Formats: sequence, C-alpha cells, structure tokens
Amino acid sequence: AFLARSGWTPGRGVVAYDDIGGALAARLWFLMRYFGQEGAAVLDGGLQAWCEAGLPLESGPSTAAPAAPVELAPESSMVADTVALQHELERERVLLIDARAANRFAGRDENLDPVAGHVPGAINRPFADNLGDRGRFRSVEALGAEFRRLLSAHDPSVAVHMCGSGVTACHNLLAMELAGLTGARLYAGSWSEWIRDPSRPVAEGPA
Repeated sequence: AFLARSGWTPGRGVVAYDDIGGALAARLWFLMRYFGQEGAAVLDGGLQAWCEAGLPLESGPSTAAPAAPVELAPESSMVADTVALQHELERERVLLIDARAANRFAGRDENLDPVAGHVPGAINRPFADNLGDRGRFRSVEALGAEFRRLLSAHDPSVAVHMCGSGVTACHNLLAMELAGLTGARLYAGSWSEWIRDPSRPVAEGPA
C-alpha cells in the first residue's frame, strides 16, 4: 500500500535515504529485497550528501501520482524467527551479530527496552562502524576485511543480524552485501522480541 501511494511500479528503482548515515534507509532496502524487488539502493551519505552536491530540495507534502497496488510475496528464507534462532544458537549453527551500540549490547544505558543485555553467544558490531567520513560507507575493502574477521572460517550464510527492533541490523546486512558477502539473514524481531519471553537467556557485559 505504501509503495502504491508513492507511485512505485515493478521494475522501477527505489533509492532510500535519511539523515543519519542510512541507519533507517537500509531497512527499506532490505524490505524491497525481501519482497523480491532487486532494484533498491541506499543513498550514500544521505540528505547531507545530497545537499553537499548542491542538488535541489523541495518542501511540503509529496505530489507523487499513486500507482496500482502490487501483490508482493516475501522470501521467508531471508529472516530468522525466534524459536528457530534459539535452536540454531544452542547447536552453534549460526553467528548472531548485534548492531546496537556497545553500551546497549553490554547492558548499560538501556533506555528503549525493559530488559538490558544481549542474546548469549551474540557478537557486537555497531552499525556505525560501517561509516567513515561525513557519514558515508567505508570502502568495500575495509568492510570486507572486518566482516571476514568476524565470520572467521564461517560462510556468510551462517550470519544472522539483529539490533533492538530489526532496523539498524539491516545496515550491517547492507555492508556485507557491499563487500560481496552474501546470504546473511535478519532476525527481524531482534532484542525487543527476544525479551518478551522471560525464560529466554540474557547476557550482560562485552562480547
């Protein structure tokens, strides 16, 4: 419905942007791929880069002409659900990467969720580490080297990305894709869903 209201039609590219380094825009990039639409991108540097380039801006409501709604089918293999993820973690079949800032991952300064900490066995890779000067993505070589170090001998397909609510985790997914490390999944429910069941284990402290 959103895409139809925005005037999108199949085959038309989508470029998502924000003003915080792509932290939110990457979620739309992921959703387009999740629904089988490959022509999506994130504007590197966001609104700030657009302004630095001297490109035009407008204000007021959007004037896009609506399009007919399109039925979209999700690709379920791109996401991990909580129960399956817990089983995979217990069997050490998955590498869980948490995109939250280090203080939240460690259980300090938690002001968004009612429970502090992280999923036992997860490793911390703050999404902001993907960015360099002026909020733009670091080089493909740098991103590739860092994520390969995190993966160690694992194939990229064993990686599952999470955060607080499944949004900034997509930034790490995008960084891996840029580096040519494909096949990772998203834990869409992320920390907010994990802690709904008090029987699920919680860890605190650094990775």
